Amino acid sequence: MRRVRPWALVLGGLLCACACARVCAGAGAGSYPHSAVLDGAGAYRLRWGRRGSALALRLEVRTRGYVGFGLSASGGMASADIVVGGVERGQPYLQDYFTDENRVLKKDPQQDYHLEYAMENSTHTILAFSRELHTCDTNDKSITESTVRVIWAYHHKDMGEAGKNYHGANRGTKSLRLLNPEREEVSSASLPYFDLTNKDVPVPDKDTTYWCQMFKIPVQHEKHHVTKVEPLIQKGHENLVHHILLYQCSSNLNDSVLDYGHECYHPNMPDSFLTCETVIFAWAIGGEGFTYPPHVGLSIGTAADPLFVLMEVHYDNPSFTEGLIDNSGLRLIYTPVLRKYDAGVIEAGLWVSLFHNIPPGMPEFVSEGHCTLECLEEALGAERPAGIQVFAVLLHAHLAGRAIRMRHFHNGEEQKLLAYDDEFDFNFQEFQYLKEERTILPGDNLVTECHYSTVDRIRMTWGGLSTRNEMCLSYLLYYPRINLTRCASIPDIMEQLQFIGVKEIYRPVRTWPFIIKSPKQYKNLSFMDAMNKFKWSRSEGLSYNQLVLKLPVNVRCSKTDNAEWSNG
Repeated sequence: MRRVRPWALVLGGLLCACACARVCAGAGAGSYPHSAVLDGAGAYRLRWGRRGSALALRLEVRTRGYVGFGLSASGGMASADIVVGGVERGQPYLQDYFTDENRVLKKDPQQDYHLEYAMENSTHTILAFSRELHTCDTNDKSITESTVRVIWAYHHKDMGEAGKNYHGANRGTKSLRLLNPEREEVSSASLPYFDLTNKDVPVPDKDTTYWCQMFKIPVQHEKHHVTKVEPLIQKGHENLVHHILLYQCSSNLNDSVLDYGHECYHPNMPDSFLTCETVIFAWAIGGEGFTYPPHVGLSIGTAADPLFVLMEVHYDNPSFTEGLIDNSGLRLIYTPVLRKYDAGVIEAGLWVSLFHNIPPGMPEFVSEGHCTLECLEEALGAERPAGIQVFAVLLHAHLAGRAIRMRHFHNGEEQKLLAYDDEFDFNFQEFQYLKEERTILPGDNLVTECHYSTVDRIRMTWGGLSTRNEMCLSYLLYYPRINLTRCASIPDIMEQLQFIGVKEIYRPVRTWPFIIKSPKQYKNLSFMDAMNKFKWSRSEGLSYNQLVLKLPVNVRCSKTDNAEWSNG
């Protein structure tokens, strides 16, 4: 068991072909419940749906030439699983290909994509085909619940005419979850809503800015349920707005806090911001709107619900562009028809801190954040002994993140993963709906496990707010709502420093980061400078990783009002 301390720190079978404008019987859009436009011009639409152990796909593309579609680990042409098809002189074709690491296109000896129908009219080519999720073909990419980087291309000529000219300007990539996509709810159009949006925020010409603005919930005096939250991202700012968090603030504030926004985590920010610690919603780049399940909603309008909320927007501006003005935010759609349960959010994982750090040059480094048995025992024991039901999870890391897993233990025995993404994409983060709700009981514990790669970095990567820093967080959406908002940990720092040979630091600690006293090679250096001075090799990094995973952890187990549960 890990030592725990209370928180102290911060082409196959051809079924039919239609070379005309009609659609084959039984192949309508209803067979494909999910859809996405893959290009910015709306010329390439993908529709898909799962059929048992296979995935059915339909491509609708504005071309009379060939259409290419593929799955790629990197989002590029290298080592990709590709299918190319079309209708040439009235005859349909579909061919299974793959590429090697040099992006050379090769015909796959095992043809695993099966054409179901093809159609061409005066403007479009439509292809419908299917493939097993797992084909046992080393040239194919297994389709899992992790993020999938879909690559696409099309040409104005068919493959026979164009030969190997499969590259054109009409190509691109998009990250999707083919097996666990965002849910749509068509009935929300007639429901009332309110918007929480920034007003002409000047985005500084610096790498990372967190901007905070207070809002008052307009729905009061009567309970309602928010059923959907949609991002309202200013056109052209899709890559600027990295994530948005909505926090519940003290209800004792007054309307004067609404007058202006301010940079978050800044020495001069308003004191009222310090009352906003409880996350009630999270959105991150690439995510669409979030629809709550039919029996759950985010409660607003009662004394126990948020009256004042703080919206935190993370602006990512690595090119230091000047003169950006932003008006992005969130739309909350709500209903007076109450649902059975109120939703809550628990932030779990690694507390964001310099005590979370990753050596440079590491192809693989694992960090763990613990929502401990003791914390869940106390909070759930007091609030909900029968347990809570988790229905969705948002996994969050930054640029070095490669995979995230949310592990669940019950009575010391590991259960099926609560959520995972083994192909994490920093630019595509959204809630994963659990196929089956998961009960979390008193005495369970949860581990957020993050895998990183720092092979392209020459200095330490530190836990922090910037996208060049790192995070390892899980946001659990659950019901019924209880008084637990954060369940996170951070490894002890002194044993990390001992690994690089630090013997003593100056006490009392008066500066941050604190200063090292001995040995001589680190004297008067901050612990950050000392860690960067250490000559990290891959073997040293591996040993360090093994040490960090065994260290005692400092735990934070927080209530809605910023108070702490006594145990960690």
